[in-house]
Amino acid sequence: MSAGGAVALQRIKVGAVYGGALLGPLGGGVVSPMLPEIGRSVHASAGAAAASLTAYFVPFALVQLVSGTLGERWGRRRTVRIAYLVYAAGSLVCALAPALGLFLGARAALGAANAFTSPLLLAGLGDIVPRDHLGRAVGVYSSCQAAGQSFAPLVGGLAAASSWRLGFVVVAGAAVLLAFAPPPGEPRPAAAAPPWRPLLSRRMGLLSAASFLSYLGASALPFLVALYAREKLHVSADLTGVALLGFGVAGLVLGAVWGRVAERAGARLCGGVAAVVTGVFVAVVGSSGSVGALALWWTLAGAGASMMTVALQSLTMRAVPRNRGGALSAVSAFRFGGGAVAPLVWLPVYHAGAAGAFAAAACSLLLVVPVLALTGDAAG
Repeated sequence: MSAGGAVALQRIKVGAVYGGALLGPLGGGVVSPMLPEIGRSVHASAGAAAASLTAYFVPFALVQLVSGTLGERWGRRRTVRIAYLVYAAGSLVCALAPALGLFLGARAALGAANAFTSPLLLAGLGDIVPRDHLGRAVGVYSSCQAAGQSFAPLVGGLAAASSWRLGFVVVAGAAVLLAFAPPPGEPRPAAAAPPWRPLLSRRMGLLSAASFLSYLGASALPFLVALYAREKLHVSADLTGVALLGFGVAGLVLGAVWGRVAERAGARLCGGVAAVVTGVFVAVVGSSGSVGALALWWTLAGAGASMMTVALQSLTMRAVPRNRGGALSAVSAFRFGGGAVAPLVWLPVYHAGAAGAFAAAACSLLLVVPVLALTGDAAG
């Protein structure tokens, strides 16, 4: 193959990885604006239909404890291709489901399939992209995930305006196309199988704790910001949605920039600085006196949270070289675990005092700093 052809092939592979990074968050969050329509179609309330979010994210978090290592053993290429096809099939079942039970079961299958694609796609970047460009590639990957999170409500809202089922058909079609371009990685023989033991190291424990705290104190807070906007600032539902959009958009715009910064300054330092900066803006959100101020502070918090995500993903990719996919999936499981427990942790604090809840969330982010500092001394 000519040099030009090799470069073009590499770009296609990298582009397919970025497309997969976008698909998972898009499929996970597309239901948010269409819950009333889904409820009517499957003969349930909008509140019951909201269980489709839990049905997706609980398997997504739990399966990631093992999905990366299993995928590395089975072969990234084969595992991701099968996961995409399962994702497509599950999306079609969602589109055709006549009852809530079948719809929720299909959503659980989507979450489990996404647990295999997300870490293995990111691990595949390490085999496609030169090491000196890996930081910025991780940044772009993070931007694509942020894009999926940001635009999922938009796609879902457009679909709901005509037929919510059409949204799932589009997701299924995208998954089928991506199945033709899985990341590199063949099955490993038993003697070369990726090890489980390094995933139990002190460094992995510290990275998992940092990821848990980073999501608990920032990325998992949109529900709390929305409550503050509705109850304290008396903002309408549609304007609240617009005010919250900046958090994800900041990650979309700045992900690649943070990747380059992490390459030059070091991911551990960038993650610590980002935790402090994000904590400051999260705390300030709780004292916002207008929707404009709230949107500004929340967007700046999103910029900091994006840097934290890029830094933690970069550190995790290097933590267990022989089982990169397993390391990424295990740490990601703790990251989304932080999102799962956030309402249980912060709602009681919020009801006791709104400003106190945001201040407490900011303090949880400050704990990321010493945790990351300890990773430099931890044995791999």
